[in-house]
Amino acid sequence: MEPVTLTTDRLLMRTVGPPDTDAVYEAVQDPDILRWTTIPSPYLYEHAHSFTHQLVPEGWNNGSMFTWGLFLPEGEDLVGMLGLTMRSMSDAEIGFWAAKEHRGNGYVTQAVLAASRWAFVDMSIDRVEWRAEVGNTPSRAVAERTGFTIEGTLRSAIVHQGVRRDSWVGSLLPSDLSLPSTAPYLPAPPRPPRPNHP
Repeated sequence: MEPVTLTTDRLLMRTVGPPDTDAVYEAVQDPDILRWTTIPSPYLYEHAHSFTHQLVPEGWNNGSMFTWGLFLPEGEDLVGMLGLTMRSMSDAEIGFWAAKEHRGNGYVTQAVLAASRWAFVDMSIDRVEWRAEVGNTPSRAVAERTGFTIEGTLRSAIVHQGVRRDSWVGSLLPSDLSLPSTAPYLPAPPRPPRPNHP
């Protein structure tokens, strides 16, 4: 499909391409991005080149991954990156990072909401899943602010720098944003309380 551009009141969310390679490369040199994401470390210029020239356009083209650069509209400064990776016809996993100088301004929170709403309304997705390595509290804070339900901890669910690590997992459903689902949702009944034995 053709790349989709989204806007919020403070962001222009557009696909990234060859002209953005330098900005992506420079932003990802930040140790915090390399520490908490599965981006290659060290992050070489060839990684940024492959991302903007190949991975992003191919993801849009074959519908496997939808990636947006988050930009300030007035100057087109790169604020961060967000991607939705399709896991099935109706499930996607969200991932994001913010450039160091733009953290703490709520930009990623706005972008997560905009991308999730687009996924639910335009792509008929019924579940957006968020995962982050246990300890990545800034990512968890974004997920919680945008309405994700933290569902638990998955053991050994992320491979990062050759080491298997535990992962938090959460989900956002259309109903969390007051939107309809494409398929009916039947939640599990609450578990009955355990009897108290003396």
